[in-house]
Amino acid sequence: MRSILAGSAAVVGGILLIAGCSSSSSSSSAASGGSSGSAAAAAPVTVRLGYLANITHAPALIAVKDGYFTKDLGSAGTLKTTVFSSGTQETTAILAGQIDAAYVGPNPAINAFQKSGGTAVKVISGVATGGASIVVKPGISSAAQLKGQSIATPSLGNTQDVAVRYWLKQQGLTTSTTGGGDVAIKPTSPNSASVLEYKSGQIAGASEPSPYDVEIVQDGGKVLLSEPGVSTVLMVTTSFLNAHPAVVADLLKANVQAIDYIKSDPTAAAAAANAQLAAYTGKPLSSKVLTPAFKEITFTTDPDEASFTQDAQQANSVGLLSSTNLNGIFDLTPLNSILSAAGDPTVSAG
Repeated sequence: MRSILAGSAAVVGGILLIAGCSSSSSSSSAASGGSSGSAAAAAPVTVRLGYLANITHAPALIAVKDGYFTKDLGSAGTLKTTVFSSGTQETTAILAGQIDAAYVGPNPAINAFQKSGGTAVKVISGVATGGASIVVKPGISSAAQLKGQSIATPSLGNTQDVAVRYWLKQQGLTTSTTGGGDVAIKPTSPNSASVLEYKSGQIAGASEPSPYDVEIVQDGGKVLLSEPGVSTVLMVTTSFLNAHPAVVADLLKANVQAIDYIKSDPTAAAAAANAQLAAYTGKPLSSKVLTPAFKEITFTTDPDEASFTQDAQQANSVGLLSSTNLNGIFDLTPLNSILSAAGDPTVSAG
């Protein structure tokens, strides 16, 4: 994974689009006098979905690899995916109208919600909890020893960036958005670059999601803090949800199916996610990275309202969020309809 997303700067621009294929609708209805309205209704909707090449986004990787999205969308939708380097870049794309839905961390989701005045996006499902850590040089055993050192994060304001800034503040150490303060926080993209910088001694450690935290551990690093709480959710634009509720329900079905697969057969699910990662990077994760990477994550459809509230409070505390108001960020009605139909417990938030 040292080389994962080595070209991700180009990826952000929309390269690595993996378009799902759908069969074209039959022309026989038009030939036999079918109305233009019927033809329009039968036309598949293009669903532009973003996610990251992280193990915390494994349900997305699996749903693409094993065709869950294609199967559940059927003739109603055509999937087009974009792999991003960070959740911050995903939210920029979603607010710019470049994608319709995204697997994303809670803090970027909160930022998108607040930047749009609470109107542009809805969190429609949980995906993963846990799976991120602050990993440092083996000789460091306390926050105090990080004073004067540099710590890498995926991007300014992303979930791991907020987590490490808040934790350092709780330990009496300052940071700034420009890399100043007691500990220099260094947003680094792609995530694999943090692994390389740690190995070369350029940084004292990093706050990274799985599998990059595990890779740094494999390179001799030590986990100083396992970051709790939600690490990934599924978010859609409000306009897409309102215009295409059935298509959104199909996306949710695929997400639920992938999470159920992980729970029922974690070894096979991990292999599927790894195969999809390899399709992007040209090299799969080794078993010594893949196995612990999956074990540190709980995959769940529950977005955990309490964790979201805490994330907002922490971002506000370190000056990266102006308000902690999350009223209206969740719409779990479509998800709960699917869970109820399957006889599974529903989730609640907001």
